[in-house]
Amino acid sequence: MKKLLIVLTLGICSYSQAQLSSSQEVSEDLVEKREVLKRKITDNYLKIKEHLLQSDSEGAISHSIEFKNSLNLFKFKKLTLDQMSEATKIRTELIEVASQLTETSNINHQRVFFESLSVKFWKIADKLKADNVELHQQVCPMTGVTWVSDSKEIKNPYYPKNMLSCGEVKASM
Repeated sequence: MKKLLIVLTLGICSYSQAQLSSSQEVSEDLVEKREVLKRKITDNYLKIKEHLLQSDSEGAISHSIEFKNSLNLFKFKKLTLDQMSEATKIRTELIEVASQLTETSNINHQRVFFESLSVKFWKIADKLKADNVELHQQVCPMTGVTWVSDSKEIKNPYYPKNMLSCGEVKASM
């Protein structure tokens, strides 16, 4: 009887250890997939900005679609109920604004949508950006419009022809 109890105890311990290992592996895999998705969200936002700098409306549309698709797949983690509610509301607004941007090929209208997109993106950028990315909120002091960049160098996506370097870093994360 004693031997049977010892064998059962060892078996349970081994099973528990195997379960723990298995859940750790799944967790690490999910963490990596989440980081990849965060990189896609951030990269697509930054690519929209780059296309607006180049006055490339088709490229802005393409990356707005990708931005929207990535946001749709993203799930927030480790937030309080109030934080989750606010973040989800802003994500929905981001998806809506990105959709509006895709519906026009007029570069000036796209820039208006991008202004709204940038303000909303910055509000939850700490939850959406990849861990190894530093972002900077930049502002054009003449107009008050903001955008987000992964570089401190100013490249104004709203006025690339006449005010390309007009702006300053307002905040970083």
